[in-house]
Amino acid sequence: MTRRPAGHTDWCGRDHRCNLNEHRSDEIVIDIPGQARAVLIRVRTAAGRDHAEIRVRVALAPTEVAARRQLVGLLGDLRQAVNRAAITGQPRARW
Repeated sequence: MTRRPAGHTDWCGRDHRCNLNEHRSDEIVIDIPGQARAVLIRVRTAAGRDHAEIRVRVALAPTEVAARRQLVGLLGDLRQAVNRAAITGQPRARW
């Protein structure tokens, strides 16, 4: 089996993160100690499609009702962010 040399992008981490013919950027971290952390990684697949991979960790309230309220709000915000990104990523119609 022969592997083609993969051309790295200018944002690629160029290390062990590039595997299976994917290119992955360095992590961009937003950290609020003890409260929340978000990690964003740009990924280019073997097919050449770019993606944003996002992990979010948020401290939940100690009571079940408040934690569930937080989760509902978080899911709503994530849905809105994903929808906005998907719409922005679509090609515009040319008239």
